[in-house]
Amino acid sequence: MDLKKIRYFLAVVDYGSLTRAAEQLRVAQPALSLQMRHLETDCRATLLIRSPQGVKATEVGKILYRHGRTMLRQLEQAREEIRNGVNTASGQVVVGLPTTVAVTLGMPLVKAVREQYPGVRLQLFESQSGYLYELLANNRLDFAVLLRDDEARGMFLSRLAGEKLYVVGDCGLNEKLRQRDICSLKELQCVPLVLSSRAHDLRRMVERAFAGAGLQANVIAEVDSLSTTLSLLAEGVACTILPLSALSAWGRSSELRLRRIVSPEIVQTVSLCWPETVPLSPAAEAVKELIGSVAARLVSDGTWPGATLESNPGHELIRGRVKALSVC
Repeated sequence: MDLKKIRYFLAVVDYGSLTRAAEQLRVAQPALSLQMRHLETDCRATLLIRSPQGVKATEVGKILYRHGRTMLRQLEQAREEIRNGVNTASGQVVVGLPTTVAVTLGMPLVKAVREQYPGVRLQLFESQSGYLYELLANNRLDFAVLLRDDEARGMFLSRLAGEKLYVVGDCGLNEKLRQRDICSLKELQCVPLVLSSRAHDLRRMVERAFAGAGLQANVIAEVDSLSTTLSLLAEGVACTILPLSALSAWGRSSELRLRRIVSPEIVQTVSLCWPETVPLSPAAEAVKELIGSVAARLVSDGTWPGATLESNPGHELIRGRVKALSVC
C-alpha cells in the first residue's frame, strides 16, 4: 500500500466516480481502475461499491478513507514544517462554519488571520453543520464550529459562546402573544414551525426542550436552507426558532418579529471541535487561539448579537466520554 494509491482512492470516493476522479487526477481511467484493484488486493478487502449511480466506499473503505485523510494531512503538515520551520505558523488550515455562525465569525476571522499570520492559508467551509460533522469525522477539516456543549469521544471541544433562542415570525400566534416580546414553549405547541432536519443539533435541541416540557413541536416542514426558511417566514407561512445572529445574514431581518423563548429558556452552546487523532500544526494552533479570541471580542463588543461568553475553566479542553460526536 502506498500513498499514491491512497490519494487516488480518496479522490474516487470524493468524486463518487472513477471517470471524474481520473479527470481530476489527470490519469487514464483504466490505470486508475487498476490502481484501485491493486489497493483492494493490498487491503484484502473490497473498498468500493460500483453501481449505475456512481462509486461509494464500503464500510471497510470508509475506515481506509478516514485514516487516509489523516495520513495525507500529516504528510502535508510535515512538508510545511520542514519548509518553513517547526515553529512557524504557515500552511493551510481548514475551518468549517455553520451558516448561522459564519455570518458573524467568518469575516473577522479571515481578517485576523491575514493580519497576524500572513503565512497561513485559511480556508473557510460554510455549510449545514450536519455535513460539517461528516467532514470533521473524516479528517477533511482541521476544525469545525458546532452547536453543542457535551463531550465526545475522539474529539476535543472548547466552548466559544452561548446563544439564547428566539421564535421568529408571527404566523399562528394569537393576538395576546403578538403584543409580547417573550413566548413560552407551551404557547408555541400549536404554532406552525419550519425547522432544520434532525441531522442538526439545533433541531434536536428544540425537540428535547419541547419533550422536557411534555409538549411536541408542530413542525410543518424541514428546511436546511437558512435563506429559504427566512423567506417562508417573511411570507407568513410559518415561524422558526433561531439565535439572533442567524438573522444578520438576511438584509430584511428587521421585518421579522422576535420573541425570546422562556419557560424554559433554550440556550445553544457554540463550540470549537477538532479530532484528537491528528496533532495540530503550528498554523492550526495559531488559528485555534485566534478563533477563541475573535469570538470573545465579538461577544464583548456586541457584534455577536444575543451571545454570551462561555467559560472553559482554566482554558482546559474537554475530552469526551460519549460514543460519538452528534451532528448539528
